[in-house]
Formats: sequence, structure tokens, C-alpha cells
Amino acid sequence: MSKKIAEAKAPTISPIIRFQRWFGRNLIRVYMFLAFTYLFIPVAYTFAFSFNDSGKSNLIWKGFTLDNWQNPCGAPEVCNALANSIKIGLLATIFSTILGTMIAFAIGRHKFRGRSTSNLLIFLPMATPEIVLGASLLSLFLVLHINPGFWPTVIAHVVFCISFVVVTVKARIASLDPRLEQAAMDLYANEFQTFRRVTLPLVAPGIAGAALLAFSLSFDDFIITNFNSGTVITFPKFVYTAAARGIPAQANVIASSMFFLALAIVLAGQIVNRRKAR
Repeated sequence: MSKKIAEAKAPTISPIIRFQRWFGRNLIRVYMFLAFTYLFIPVAYTFAFSFNDSGKSNLIWKGFTLDNWQNPCGAPEVCNALANSIKIGLLATIFSTILGTMIAFAIGRHKFRGRSTSNLLIFLPMATPEIVLGASLLSLFLVLHINPGFWPTVIAHVVFCISFVVVTVKARIASLDPRLEQAAMDLYANEFQTFRRVTLPLVAPGIAGAALLAFSLSFDDFIITNFNSGTVITFPKFVYTAAARGIPAQANVIASSMFFLALAIVLAGQIVNRRKAR
């Protein structure tokens, strides 16, 4: 009897209050869902239209087909543009990773006159608008009587990729425990052996991350490339020129493949890190 009286006296909660409480508990999940939806809608559109039986125009869905995936080079110049982007990206990644890593070690480990100024100048390419950087590099090449083309594009990409490599590797260097290197030297390892067997393996994940970032920035760049590439067609330039009549479905195939490849690399890195942690 007393139980029934207590239930009768218990205040009823309105649906609005219940919704407010639920929304307060799950606010971060709602934000996360909306953010990921906003980010992946273009990816989903690109992947879906890679199966479109589009013909010459890929603006309207006309039917499902696997021919685009079976022949990704079916559109004229698409694979040539992809090859140019990969070549430029790999060369820019190699040069910028080597130079950026050396600069990061110099700034992160040594004290010298002009260190603060060098640290500040490293951020300038990151803060400079791409259209300004691209136009400036083009002017420099023309003053030096260098025609726009493949190698000027590589040099231009190295210029803006170095900053990202330095920032990424320097952050990894700053997080290292110096006692590990001191312990190696206490065990009679010289400086080269300490660097090769202790420092470099610890910094390697940061260098690998910086290299992946440099490649993605180089592969994706359009503005600086458009200024300095001349007649060389890269994949972003191909997509830009083809957008007016509808990007070919083969370009969507390549873009989807690059996305899934990047996703696989990230997942593989996470799996390796978890195994090492265990």
C-alpha cells in the first residue's frame, strides 16, 4: 500500500525534460555524429559516383556499373595526371622529409645564434596564403629564366612541405626522454651509435607521419601547382578542368582508391601501436 502511495506521489517527468537530459548526456556524441556526417558526405558521393554509368558526363546518376573500376584509365589523361602527381609527391616527400628532419634536429637539439629567428621563419610558408606563395615562386623561376614545368613544381612543393615536416618531427623530438640517450652513452655507445640505435627508432614514427603528411599535401595541392607546373597536368588540375562537364567516373575511382589506401595506412598504424603497447 505504501509503495503505491509513493508511486502516486512521485512527480511525472515530461518528455521535454527527458529529452533535455538525454541530449545533455549525449551532446558530444551528437556533435561527433554531425561532424563525421559533414566530413564524409563528399567521400560517400565520390565513392557512389565511381559506379555511375556516366558516359561523357558524370553529373547525373544514370545506372550502376563496375566498368569504371575494371578500367580506371578509361578517361583520357586521367592516369597520366595521376602518375605526374605521384612522381611529384614522392620526390617532394623525399626531399622535404630529409631536409625537414635535419632542420628539426638542429632547432630541437642545438642552441645557436639565430635559432629563434629560424624557428619563426619555418612557420612563414605555413602562414603564407598559397596564392601568394605560388605567385612568388613563379616570379622567382621566371627571373632565373626557369620555365614552369615538372621540376619547378617539385621545388615549389618542397618549399611548403618542409615547414610541416619540421613542425611534426620537432614535436616528436621534444617529447623524447633524454635519459634514454644518456643511458646509451653510459653503456659506451658513441654519438653515432646512440643516434642510430636509440634516437632514430624513437623519432621514426614522427618522421613517417611527417612524410605521409608531406605526400598528402603535395598530391592534393592545386594553387601552387597551377602557377608552376606549366603544361604538366597533375591529378588536381585534371579534376579542376574536368569539373565543368562533370568529373569522369574514373577520377572518382582513383580518388576513392586513394582514400581507402590512406585509411588502410592509418588503421595499420593504429594496430601496430596497440600491439606495441600490449
